[in-house]
Amino acid sequence: MPSLRSRFLMLIMKNRHLLRFPFKRENIDWNARESILRFREQCEDGARRFGKIPAEIEIMPAAIDGLSAEWIMPFQATKDKVIFFVHGGGYVSGSCSDHRIHVSKFVKGTGIGALLFDYRLAPENTFPAALDDSVKAYQWLLGQGVLSHHIVFAGDSAGGGLCLATLLALRDQGIPLPAAAVALSPWTDLKCTGESYRSNAGKCLSPDGTWTAFSKHYVGEHDAGLPWISPLYGELQDLPPLLIYVGGDEILYDDAVHFAEKAKDSGVDVTLRVGEGLFHCYPVCAPFFPEATQAMKEICEFIEKHLAAENYLRNKAK
Repeated sequence: MPSLRSRFLMLIMKNRHLLRFPFKRENIDWNARESILRFREQCEDGARRFGKIPAEIEIMPAAIDGLSAEWIMPFQATKDKVIFFVHGGGYVSGSCSDHRIHVSKFVKGTGIGALLFDYRLAPENTFPAALDDSVKAYQWLLGQGVLSHHIVFAGDSAGGGLCLATLLALRDQGIPLPAAAVALSPWTDLKCTGESYRSNAGKCLSPDGTWTAFSKHYVGEHDAGLPWISPLYGELQDLPPLLIYVGGDEILYDDAVHFAEKAKDSGVDVTLRVGEGLFHCYPVCAPFFPEATQAMKEICEFIEKHLAAENYLRNKAK
């Protein structure tokens, strides 16, 4: 059973419309460009209210061949080991500014710096823009002298799915893969076929109609079943170790579970954690309730483990 704190937070989030006038849920047309622009503004506003960057972490801007990016670094840390973070936002929203507060928790928990970057968003830029930018940012990082086995991917929601799609693209193109990847509530099926899209619709915190609309915005004229769009439909062999978290009450539950099952059947070292009764990307809510705090602790331990040089050499020798 979810903790009292997590249930209280979910109650607030589900009824957040009662905190503004008029006291009813807004009926939003997610296919309209105006709605997407407003959604982006709301994400930025929400991030500003979420908290402050810890004093022991500094933000340093970076430029990646036309992409805005930033280093989120513990003071005096080196850049020889890196968390490569891919932000979420349904492919239509998200940025360095609205995700740095979340990424700072990974950085603080591990003592390892992170690279966060802005990829091109839909509907202005459909597939493969986001994937191309993710591959570009990773190759830029390799070009800075960071070894592939000193990098761990991490991402949330659409960013979690984009992490996994990027792994497939890198593998297919013969580019060295990172040491491991962490995906929080990854969106792996942009065809939106999982039963949880219906069974969890009434419990999920996602506004009605978001996922199908966002899929149309990103997929454009392409087939939503292409593996580099929906990694659930790809061949998953030879991927690095994966740690996947998903809330039991969210729409993307089946996306995470089915991907984890398929990856395991393909011989991938994958660990799936289901937060029973919990919501989308709940680990980033640490330390507000115990389940999120425990999840973030495990995530940070996973990252530290796979960035240890001795662990890499041991795995390579097998």
